[in-house]
Amino acid sequence: MSPAEPGGSPFVAAQAAGKASLRRALLDISSLVLERHGPDALTMRRIATEAGCSTTVLYTMFGGKAGIAEALWTEGFERLSAALAATTADHPLERLGAMGRAYRANALANRSYYTIMFQRPIPGFEPSPEAYEASLVPLRTLADAVADCIRAGVFRTEAPSYIAGVLWAATHGAVSLELAGYEGSIDAERRFDDLCAAAAAWFMTPSWRPPESK
Repeated sequence: MSPAEPGGSPFVAAQAAGKASLRRALLDISSLVLERHGPDALTMRRIATEAGCSTTVLYTMFGGKAGIAEALWTEGFERLSAALAATTADHPLERLGAMGRAYRANALANRSYYTIMFQRPIPGFEPSPEAYEASLVPLRTLADAVADCIRAGVFRTEAPSYIAGVLWAATHGAVSLELAGYEGSIDAERRFDDLCAAAAAWFMTPSWRPPESK
């Protein structure tokens, strides 16, 4: 089947869905090329071949390999931001827990992006100031949720950004081990939940009790 025929390539299928879908599809293909074949394979020609499009499409949309690298970084953090922002709960602490689970679920669903975001596998890539600013949005969302916990009397008074950073480090560490396959006989989900709970407990005020315990 020719790439020009309907359904003949990922490019054709995504193009029919619109520019935003096409951009996501091309980035997904690029991230998988990087994950499966390494940074040397991340070339415009290789991505175009995998997508079933011309390199002109890639140059028009991303400007070149450096543009693809930055778009991959930004896309990863945008997906994480959306996952955290979508969490809801009746109590601030419950929402914080939901954010932790959303972080893990997003990482498991976007493994190749997670690598790009935190392991910098593309040699020479450094995010622009604008891209780096976008990468801070999830942390600020988490800090806002921490601030809600402080106002509710769950956490002691401390800089929300600091507490958020500690909680992020705990979740990131557990998820990174899971993605790397360092599991053994340990239940990854249980370990994740226990670690998040332990990290949050460190900041709780001595007088706070869950609503159902009062």
